[in-house]
Amino acid sequence: MKTQPKWIRIVYVIGVVALIAGILDPLEGSVVLSVGSGLIALATSLTHDRHRKIFLTSFILIVTGVFFLFFFSSLGGFPPLSWWWSPLMLPYPVGWLMAVITLIMRAVKKSPVPSA
Repeated sequence: MKTQPKWIRIVYVIGVVALIAGILDPLEGSVVLSVGSGLIALATSLTHDRHRKIFLTSFILIVTGVFFLFFFSSLGGFPPLSWWWSPLMLPYPVGWLMAVITLIMRAVKKSPVPSA
């Protein structure tokens, strides 16, 4: 079994903590959440993990949704805009849910038990 460098494991754990902690405040925590998602995507990409494409996709979705969240916030929210612009922020929670569900699936999935 190939071992991974210790710093990649640390980056992964920091990313998971930031991904979970960032959701406490949806606007200001979105920056922490984006960084955490990026760290997870980086760590899984460097280790050639089988879920690396899912984490990269969730990172791209989160960054896209956070961009529109800050863009609309800089315009003063939705009163000057139509509510039809709000689906542009939808990738943010979808990407977060995708990352969290994948993390839960990875934690629950058990490795096969070798038969004796």
